[in-house]
Amino acid sequence: MKTPFNFLGIPEIEISKAKVVILGIPFEETTSYGKGTKKGPDAIIKASQQIELYNPELGEEIQELIKITTLPNFKGKREDIEKTVAKYIDKFLISIGGEHSITPEIVKPFFKKYPNLSILQIDAHTDMRDEWEGSKNSHACAMRRIQELGIKNIVQVGIRNTAKEEQKYLKLENVFWNDKYNIDDILNKLTDDVYLTFDVDGLDASIMPATGTPEPGGLTYNEALEIMKSLMLKKNIVAADFVEFSPIKNIHAYDFIVAKLIFYLINYYYEKQKIR
Repeated sequence: MKTPFNFLGIPEIEISKAKVVILGIPFEETTSYGKGTKKGPDAIIKASQQIELYNPELGEEIQELIKITTLPNFKGKREDIEKTVAKYIDKFLISIGGEHSITPEIVKPFFKKYPNLSILQIDAHTDMRDEWEGSKNSHACAMRRIQELGIKNIVQVGIRNTAKEEQKYLKLENVFWNDKYNIDDILNKLTDDVYLTFDVDGLDASIMPATGTPEPGGLTYNEALEIMKSLMLKKNIVAADFVEFSPIKNIHAYDFIVAKLIFYLINYYYEKQKIR
């Protein structure tokens, strides 16, 4: 039997029955150094099909505990993303990019539903430029555009590269440089409802070179898992995205790392549902 091309390679289910929805958004328009984010969603989904689904802590395969479905990849313009995402705001939506400029469009419908929404951004860069290379919709401007929506709490973790012009937009007490952070401090700066945006260059370049602007000195894989688990269990993550992944041909380890991060986020989501 042919494995369906979806996240984890599990049997397809109706969207109405799903709790978790995966949406690939292979949008790439403004990447300014390394290219290839449009290939990210398919590479991550393909890698996810090699994950063993059994979780010893839960005693079962994740798809037996919570219903997961994968939508067809988004095909359209940036401004069409909001309308597509709005159909799934009652699900736990995980979007797979694609470049970081997709994030403001994904956030918009969730901010309408959760007016006290805050953002946890895992990233090497602050992405607070007002404009970059002639575009206000550049991936380097993603957090500035979110800030302009009226979202006041943007907590940035893993930052190690920022521009002088961005400093006037930064709330410095919410910026955790490099790997210097305390999880309780992060959580205390967030509201109850949180959107997670995970730029994979937030990980150290030694384990994640497959991105347009890799940076040394970032988070380890286990540190990223610890942050995500604490966030999930203590806050209400309304949705998440994983962006800026650019697969490297014939090297699948990096695809697998991102797939595993998403896999564990789903596991943490199930654990949270058990607690409620």
